Formats: sequence, structure tokens, C-alpha cells
Amino acid sequence: MQTITRDQASKFAFDWRDEPLLRVACGESVTIETWDAGSGFFKTPDDQAIPANRPGFDQNPPLANPIGGPIYIDGAERGDVLLIDIEDIEVGDYSWVAIGPKRGPLGESTRWPELSDRYTTKIFKHNPGPSGTMRDGTMQFNELISWPITPFIGTIGVAPEREVTTSIDGQGIWGGNLDIRDVAVGNQIHLPIFHSGALFYLGDVHASQGDTEYTGTAAETCGTVQVKFDLRKQKQLPFMRIEKPESIVAIHAARPLELAVDSATRHLIAWLIDQYAMSPTEAYCLVSTCPDFRINVYQMVNMGKLSFVAGAEIPRKHLSPLVQSD
Repeated sequence: MQTITRDQASKFAFDWRDEPLLRVACGESVTIETWDAGSGFFKTPDDQAIPANRPGFDQNPPLANPIGGPIYIDGAERGDVLLIDIEDIEVGDYSWVAIGPKRGPLGESTRWPELSDRYTTKIFKHNPGPSGTMRDGTMQFNELISWPITPFIGTIGVAPEREVTTSIDGQGIWGGNLDIRDVAVGNQIHLPIFHSGALFYLGDVHASQGDTEYTGTAAETCGTVQVKFDLRKQKQLPFMRIEKPESIVAIHAARPLELAVDSATRHLIAWLIDQYAMSPTEAYCLVSTCPDFRINVYQMVNMGKLSFVAGAEIPRKHLSPLVQSD
């Protein structure tokens, strides 16, 4: 199996000018070894998020969220959709979260001064599960609290059409730093393609994350990711889509949050009309009446230029009577 090693997974931009690191065929699985969002800087509580101490933070924007790629997919053309099956994610031995002055929405808090007057790094030990690996392991938040490791890929996408965007704050129809917890094992990601070969990148694995990633960092960790690619020829998408075994999710990123929610819902309605042969009236009424329709707020971080990321989700059980088309 072809592999991008961790030493190679050190790009900080989605750039159509990059030379591909791998060339793969549809149906071929590849492995990408990823750094954590801090490129290995955070190892102990003493490694604090002081910008002057962090390599690459003297640049604007800072070098964070390293990604591996690009990967060239044979047969991919502008106007196609790239289908990415996430086959496996295994995380490292620990993860971290870092807070401090001017970091996140409470980085200038006067109500809780400890959040804004000093830097804090928390390191979370990962414990292997019954399989002997981290695939079914647990994350130890503190001596009393732990939970199952629920890994996902935080930054994923293809090269944008014309611009070059960074892995720390780049977001768009092509993907980017979206921190969507449903970009996880067993799910299929759909992304529109703008260049021959698609030019695919990924990185920024998380061991777990709550809705919104409120502090601006979650359980950041290194990982080993296995993905497989396919194509849907000449199919237009308004933004990323996710197919889960039991549901479908339409994504949008924007500010304010209301715009992200409204756009994601419109994208889902269009999906139901185009692919499930629902009438506009049926689709519009379904999202307003179905008790299982959900809005997921994946990322809502008040930091820099990041948009807010929402997903509109509906279970497949309500779509099974319908005729699905490509």
C-alpha cells in the first residue's frame, strides 16, 4: 500500500501548484501518517501555547495544522466529484488541548481570569482497548473522567480552483479546516474537483471533540489514516457532502451561524430533490416536520477568519422508500 509518511505530511496550504506525493487509481487504498495540529510541539503540560516559543508562529498566518498531500487520483477531472471512503484511523498515545491569553472566546475573560492570564496545556493519555490498539481505546481526561476515543479528520480537501489557502484557516466548497466529527471511519466524503487528479490533502486528526470545538483546539493528536478513492463523473455539488451508513449530511461553512445552518439545509433539500426524486414541496416540508432531522454545529470558533460549520442531517430510513439516482 502506498504511504505518505509523517515526515512528508508537512504542508501548510492547499496549493494546486504542489507536485503530487502519490499517484493512485480509483479503488486503491492509501495510508497517510499525520502530525497533530501543533506538529509535535505539545508533549507535556510544560509545552505551552506561547507564540514566541512555537516554531512557525513568527509567520502570518502561523504554520499550524500540517497536512499530507497532494494525492493525484487517476481519471479525476475538473467537474467530477471525489468520493473518499475513510477506512481506518488509528491515533497516537496521547492528545492535547491548549488554552491561554487571547486564545478562543474566553482568552480575554475577566469573569474567569485563569483562562486569560496564563497558558495551560492539558495532555490526555490514550489507553488501548480490547483489540490492543487505540481503535477501541479510551481517552483519559482526568483521574475521574474518560470516554471512548472517537477519531476523525479535522482538515480535508482538494486544491481550490484558483486560490492558495492555508490549512489553519482555509475553508470552502473544496473542503479545508472544517473539524467535522463525521469525517470518520465508515463514512464517505464527497468533494467537488477543480483540477486534474483532484489533488487531495488531509491532516489534523482529533481523538475526540465536542460540538463547536469551543476553545479552538480539541483533543489534538497524530494519526495513521487509511482512505480509498472513487469518482462520480460530471456531478455538481454546492459544498461537501457526507454519506453515513444510517444517514446523509449536507455541509456548509459561513458566518454568521444562521447562514451556515440555512445554507446546509438548502443543500440537503437540493440533495433530496436531485437524488431521491422528491418534489421541492415534499423536501421542504420534510426538513421542517421530520423529528429525526438534525442540525449539527461542528465548528463555531471565534478565532481569526474561521467560518462556522454546520451540517443538515436526515436518516436514510426516511429515504428508503424513494428511488435513488446518481
